[in-house]
Amino acid sequence: MTKIAFIGLGNMGNPMAANLVKAGHTVRGFDLMPETLSIARDHGVEPAADAASAAEGAEAVITMLPAGRHVLDVYREIAPLAAAGTLFIDCSTIDVESARRAHAIAADNGLLSVDAPVSGGTAGAAAGTLTFMAGGSPDAFALAEPLLRPMAGKVVHCGDAGAGQAAKICNNMILGVSMIAVGEAFVLAEKLGLSHQALFDVASISSGQCWSLTSYCPVPGPVPTSPANNDYRPGFAAALMLKDLMLAREATATSGGFAPLGSAAADLYERFNDAGHGAEDFSAIVRYLRDHAT
Repeated sequence: MTKIAFIGLGNMGNPMAANLVKAGHTVRGFDLMPETLSIARDHGVEPAADAASAAEGAEAVITMLPAGRHVLDVYREIAPLAAAGTLFIDCSTIDVESARRAHAIAADNGLLSVDAPVSGGTAGAAAGTLTFMAGGSPDAFALAEPLLRPMAGKVVHCGDAGAGQAAKICNNMILGVSMIAVGEAFVLAEKLGLSHQALFDVASISSGQCWSLTSYCPVPGPVPTSPANNDYRPGFAAALMLKDLMLAREATATSGGFAPLGSAAADLYERFNDAGHGAEDFSAIVRYLRDHAT
């Protein structure tokens, strides 16, 4: 049993913390929103008055926060207060540079650290089947992996500091681009008089096969569990997809890469969000494509 501080108990953090409690760990949590703390309490998480109180006496600190600046603020606040050797795990999706700065803050205070963003959405968080993409030293990862397992379907050590964030934004750039491509294909099929099921039956076993089609099909019918069959309730919100695509664009620019499709996907999701659809599942982009077809 490990004493864990969990900071950031939103839609992802709350079910993740609950799974740690189920695994027998003692979890003390903090969030700025009182209602999320109340939900966490119902799941067996001990509420704390602030981040520092949550981290007091903890053997591990897990953060799940909106952006790099939030992670760095928390690390600057609590890292100097933590006992030497405390493990810090950041599960937020943030830019690679901020992740590396967070590692540096931890190291400067004699702490071990791992960046471990996740894939799998709220359903994966609730089911304990998230994929964790971890970056950090082998020693830090060896300590982090057993704590991640109760929340995970798979845990992958991707490399040194920041490698988890790099893997996450590269993966989600693929996801954003592929969902647009699948959506465009279904809209074209509609124009050509081809049924959704017929296109799915062919593409799902042919060279067009991809996760966006076979597991998360953006039109109702072929994949009953996809958000398309639930009026595009997320799932993975379009606003979050835009965030990840913008992180990928930033990383492309700073690293000297070239990602024209990733950039185009970011532009399209930005227009989709600006049109008021940020709270819909990202697969609802198919409706935007359909609405703009002539």
